[in-house]
Amino acid sequence: MTEINLHQELKKYFGFSQFKGLQEDVIKNIVSNKDTFVIMPTGGGKSLCYQLPALIKEGTAIVVSPLIALMKNQVDSLRSISSEKGIAHVLNSSLNKTETKQVKSDIANGITKLLYVAPESLTKDEHIDFLRNQKISFLAIDEAHCISEWGHDFRPEYRNLRRIIKRIGDDIPMIALTATATPKVQEDILKNLGISDAEVFKASFNRPNLYYEIRPKTANVDADIIRFVKQNEGKSGIIYCLSRKKVEELAQTLQVNGINAVPYHAGLDSKTRGKHQDMFLMEDIDVVVATIAFGMGIDKPDVRFVIHHDIPKSIESYYQETGRAGRDGGEGHCLAFYAYKDIEKLEKFMSGKPVAEQEIGQALLQDVVAFAETSISRRKFILHYFGEDFDTETGDGGDMDDNVRNPKKQHEAQEEVELLLKVVKKTNAIYKAKEVVNTLIGKSNALIKSHKTDEIELFGKGKARDTNYWMALLRQVLVAGLLKKDIETYGLIRLTDKGKEFLKNPTSFKMTEDHIYESDSQEKINTPQKGGGATDEQLMKMLKDLRKKVAKRKEVPPFVVFQDPSLEDMATKYPVTIEELSNIHGVGEGKAKKFGKEFVKLIAQYVEDNDIMRPDDLVVKSTGANSGLKLYIIQNVDRKLPLTDIASSKGLEMPEFIKEMEAIVYSGTKLNINYWLDEILDEEQQEELYEYFLEAETDKIDEAMEEFDGDYEDEELRLYRIKFISDVAN
Repeated sequence: MTEINLHQELKKYFGFSQFKGLQEDVIKNIVSNKDTFVIMPTGGGKSLCYQLPALIKEGTAIVVSPLIALMKNQVDSLRSISSEKGIAHVLNSSLNKTETKQVKSDIANGITKLLYVAPESLTKDEHIDFLRNQKISFLAIDEAHCISEWGHDFRPEYRNLRRIIKRIGDDIPMIALTATATPKVQEDILKNLGISDAEVFKASFNRPNLYYEIRPKTANVDADIIRFVKQNEGKSGIIYCLSRKKVEELAQTLQVNGINAVPYHAGLDSKTRGKHQDMFLMEDIDVVVATIAFGMGIDKPDVRFVIHHDIPKSIESYYQETGRAGRDGGEGHCLAFYAYKDIEKLEKFMSGKPVAEQEIGQALLQDVVAFAETSISRRKFILHYFGEDFDTETGDGGDMDDNVRNPKKQHEAQEEVELLLKVVKKTNAIYKAKEVVNTLIGKSNALIKSHKTDEIELFGKGKARDTNYWMALLRQVLVAGLLKKDIETYGLIRLTDKGKEFLKNPTSFKMTEDHIYESDSQEKINTPQKGGGATDEQLMKMLKDLRKKVAKRKEVPPFVVFQDPSLEDMATKYPVTIEELSNIHGVGEGKAKKFGKEFVKLIAQYVEDNDIMRPDDLVVKSTGANSGLKLYIIQNVDRKLPLTDIASSKGLEMPEFIKEMEAIVYSGTKLNINYWLDEILDEEQQEELYEYFLEAETDKIDEAMEEFDGDYEDEELRLYRIKFISDVAN
C-alpha cells in the first residue's frame, strides 16, 4: 500500500491529514502482515494503529481487550464514522442469543471490520469454531501488559492467548499494544505471545502537556481537593481513591460542597456504573471519584485534571492513570497527595500474598516512594523508569512539574557519591537499597552479619548522614545512571559502566535536597500556564452547547460528534459550508456530512450577527474584547448558567466578573440573576436587602457592610445590588 493511499484512507475515515508519531510506520508494518509490538503512552493514538489497518484490510480484525467499558467506547466511536452499524462489534457475555447471531452474520457477510472480545470469550468452543472459518485480517492484543506478572495489572487469562490464537489459525499476524511497559515487561510479552521477532515500535513516554505535582497529604486533604476542583470549575476531572468506601465518602463531600461529582467503583451495579460513566462522557457532571476500576481506556479527550487522593501501588499505575488527562494535547494537571502512612497501609495489604508476589510488589512500591519524595524533575524520573533519557533543559515539557518550577537547594556531593559507589562495589552487588544504606550508616542486621559486611572498613563510614539522606542520594545516583537496579533479582543494586568510570575519575555531583513530607505544607498552589490561541471564545461556547445538544439527541458522547481541537479550529476559521467543514482538523468528509449541517448554520449566523470578515485565508477579526464579553455574559445569564462557570470560562475571578456585570446593568441593560441569588440568599434576606437599597442614600457597598455589620459577605451585597439596579433602574 503506498504512502499516498494511507494518508487518503486516514483522511477518509478519521478526518486527519497527518499521522501522529509512529502511527504510520506501525500501520505499514501491520498492513504488510508482519507481527508488531507497539509501546505507546496513553494519548499517543494507540487505537488508530489497529483501527485503520482493520478498515483497509480484507476480513475482520479481532481485538482482545480486558474491559467491557473500553470496548463499548471504541465501538461507538467507530460507528460514528461509518453508515454501517455492523462495522464494529463486541462479542462478550453481555450479549443475548439474538445479538450474538447478528454479530456472527455481520462477520460472515464481510460487514464487520473490527470485533472486540474479552480473553474469556475467546475460550468458548462455539466462538473458536466459528472464527476458524472466517477471514481474519489480524489479531490485536490491547493492554498487553496484562500478560506479564511483572506488569502492574496482571491477568492470568491473558497468559493463554497464544494457545487460543493457534486454534483459530496458524498464520494470523499479531499486534500487541501497551501504554506502560518497563523493559522487563516488554520482554515478557514478546516471549509469552511467541512473537520474539516482532518489529518493535516504542514511542517516547513523554507527555509534555501534563504538569506533575505532589503535595503532602494532611488531615484536611478533602478540603484541599475541594479547593483545587473549585479553582478548576467547569473542567472535567478524575479523582482516584484506593477504597470503595473512600470513593463514596469523597463523592458525597464534593456534592455537598456544590461540585458536580459521582462515584464509580466495581461494587456499584453495572447499570449505575454505566450511567455514571455516560454522565461523565456526556458532560452532565464534571468529576468522577473512582477506584482504578474506572478509566481503563475511557476515551474522553478533555480530562483537565487527575487527582490521586491515595498514592498508587506502582509507577506504571500512576503513569497510566495520570495519562488520562489532556489526551487532546491541552492542559492536564496531575496532582497526587502523599503520606508515607499510605505506603505502610499498602505494605500491610501485601503481607498475605505469596513471597514472590510480595517481592515484586515491594520493589514497585519503593519506586513510588522514590518518585514522591524526589526533588529532581519528576518527568525525568518517570522517563528513566521506562528506560528513556530526558534532558530537562531541551526536552518538551521540561518545566512542567513542581520540582522544576520550585527547585530545592543543591549541594556538592562528590565525596558521598564516591563512598556510596565504593560500598556497592565492595559488597559485590548483593544488596538492595535498604541494606546498602544500612552498611553506610553502620546499622547491622541478620543479612549484613551473614555476609560479614559489618566487618569491612567501609561499614558505618557514612554515619554522619542519616538514612533519608543516603536514600535520596541513592535515588539520584540511579537516575544519573551510575548505579542500576536489577529487576530480575527484585531490585539488587549494581554498578554501571558509568559508575565504574566515576570511581576512576570522580567529578562534581550536585545533589538536590529531598522533600520532607511530614511537616511540609504548601499553601502556594502551582497551576500550569495555559496556552492561548486566537480562538473565538464566544463562538467556542456556542459550538460546545450545540455539540452537547446534538450528542444528547444522537445518544452519543459529545466528543464522538466533534473533539475539542475540531471545535477550536472551527472557532478560528469560521467554516460556513460542509466542504469547508470537512477540511477542519479531525473532521473529514463522513463526519461533516453526518453531523455538520447545524454547525455550519450556527457559524454562518454568528458570522453575520457579528460582522466577522472571512477573507479567503480565514483571518480572524475579533469583535472587540469588551463588547464580546458583555454579550457573552448577557447570553449566559439568560441561559441561567452558574455565575462561577461563566466567570471561569473567561478566566475571571469572581470580583472581576461582578465588576463586568455591574458595568452592564449600570449602562442600562437588564440582567436577571435571580436564579443565582435564590441559591445563596433566602427570601427574608432578599427582602431585607431590597428595603435597604430602596431607602439607602447611596449604593456604596462599604456603607452597606457597615449597616449590616458582618451579616453579609461583600460578594453577596454586590450581587444583590446588581439585581436591585436591574429590576428597579432598568
